[in-house]
Parts: sequence; structure tokens; C-alpha cells
Amino acid sequence: MPAGLLLAFAIFAEVAATIALRMSHGFTRPLAVAVVVAGYAVSFWLLALVLKQLPIGLTYAVWSAVGTALIAAFGIVDWGESATALKFASLGLIIMGVVGLNFTSSAH
Repeated sequence: MPAGLLLAFAIFAEVAATIALRMSHGFTRPLAVAVVVAGYAVSFWLLALVLKQLPIGLTYAVWSAVGTALIAAFGIVDWGESATALKFASLGLIIMGVVGLNFTSSAH
């Protein structure tokens, strides 16, 4: 399977686990806890597979940045967290960092 697709699935699993972590209410809801454990396990397993094909710096940067951006979006849309200019600018800086890492990874 292509590394990009595996990475997308790893990101999806990590985001699902993080959302379930919030919904677990301090690990008091067993179904949510099961999703947390399974989601992070699947995400790390897929991430390990991706690392066979892509550089670790780029892979981790994309995985964490996209996950962070998606969780921030969920926070704004679903949980009423603030949508400030500073929050959007900070997310933009994360994205710019990933793009910069991508350029340096392809330059070698």
C-alpha cells in the first residue's frame, strides 16, 4: 500500500483516538477508552509501516501537524472552542513548517 495512504489512515486513527480521549471523561467510559487504545495502537502501527518508506522527520511532522489541525478544527466546530486569529496563525505556522521539512527532505 502506498506510504501516503498508510499515513492518511494513521492520521485518521490518531484523530479518532484523540476525540475518543475527550469523550472518555477521564477514562470512565469503557467504549471510549477502547477506541482510545485501539486508535492509538493502529495509528502507531501504521506509522511504523510508513517509516519503512519515508523519512522520520517528514513523516512525524505530517502526522502530528495534520492531526493537530484536525483536532483544532473539531474543537472549534464541535466543542465551541475559540477561533482566534492567533490560533489560525499558529496552525498556519505548523503547516509552513511541514512544507519546509518536505522541501528539505526532497532536496537530498
